Amino acid sequence: MSMYLPALRHPVHRFAHRSIDFSSRIALMAIINRTPDSFYDSGATFVLASAVDAALDAVDAGADWIDIGGVPFSPGPALSWQEEAQRIVPVIEAVRAHSDVIISADTFNPEVAAAALAAGADVINDTTGLSNPELGRVVAEAGAHLVITHSLAAPRTVYPRPRYKDVVGEVAAYLREKVGFARSLGIGEDKIIVDPGHDLNKNTRHTLEITAGFEAIAALGYPSLAAVSNKDFIGETLDAPKAERTAGSLAAATMCIMNGARIIRMHNVPESVSTIRMLEAAMGWREPAYLAHNMGDVNAPAHPGALGAAGNAARTAARKDA
Repeated sequence: MSMYLPALRHPVHRFAHRSIDFSSRIALMAIINRTPDSFYDSGATFVLASAVDAALDAVDAGADWIDIGGVPFSPGPALSWQEEAQRIVPVIEAVRAHSDVIISADTFNPEVAAAALAAGADVINDTTGLSNPELGRVVAEAGAHLVITHSLAAPRTVYPRPRYKDVVGEVAAYLREKVGFARSLGIGEDKIIVDPGHDLNKNTRHTLEITAGFEAIAALGYPSLAAVSNKDFIGETLDAPKAERTAGSLAAATMCIMNGARIIRMHNVPESVSTIRMLEAAMGWREPAYLAHNMGDVNAPAHPGALGAAGNAARTAARKDA
């Protein structure tokens, strides 16, 4: 399968502290959930210091983007906007003080969005598809980016037995309509990112269809985000518990990228960085770290220590020449 290259309306997106050319780059969004009940890590980054350390570790490991959330998507009791802001704003402030990484706040609350942007966030990641128009106005006034996600339920409520006649077509049409709504609220076309919402109000068959048909999402012309990491559709497809879904997550992310996704939202940062760099190198967008194999009269033995100092010197020279 060849890689689909979407015709982006605005290939270069300028965030507050850095720019990305999505015509030749794939961005990695790392996940930081400052909740006591996050679906994947069960609250491992709920403590402020743990959340900040995890975010900065992700940056050091190669993440382009940190997504910080204080309320899970899953159904549950409402949280006051003040408490949600208290969870994410200190993390945003601490990460921004140390890095120019892109920061998004995962929220659907306008007051939280305003506080997050004031603290240094670049993006609001709204998993409810602009369920509250005021959030769009806050984003527009700040000149920030917005992620528009397909989801059908009201925030944090159950949506039993979702049904679609053509899930890919219906999701694409929903996102197209919501983009128009965002534009009517004053959000610039160059500030919009779309996300089909893997698993959000969809069963596993629906989500697999979205993954295989991601080209229709990318074809909308906006950088598209694939949030596939360790989700239930991976577990149900492979009969794998959360701790054993990394390989399936990377396979799903790769398929989405090959079909035009330009941002992947992932928990396992080092593995995801390697996946992205392999794909970018294969597309000619990135040079290999070094060239040594079949670059000289003979190939060094495969074992890294087999040639000792001479082998290490040759490898170092190859890296310098690359």
